[in-house]
Amino acid sequence: MPAEIVNLNKFRKSKKRAAQERQAEQNRAKYGRTKAERMHDDEERILGEKVLDGAKLPPREAGQDHKGAHDTEADPDTGADS
Repeated sequence: MPAEIVNLNKFRKSKKRAAQERQAEQNRAKYGRTKAERMHDDEERILGEKVLDGAKLPPREAGQDHKGAHDTEADPDTGADS
């Protein structure tokens, strides 16, 4: 009986496809997440952003002076703040 004739180009392509599929399966197992996991992470990120946005200080007006504890000057004679 004669041996089966095989087209080498088709053989190489099918071998390459099989290797790519194995690599894709490994990547899905290593990096893949379910839709529920992605949605949960998105919800946590949005909640965190809302908390941070709620804690922002209002912007200062351009004409307002900002005086802190370090900006006060004591009267050298009496020691009292001006």
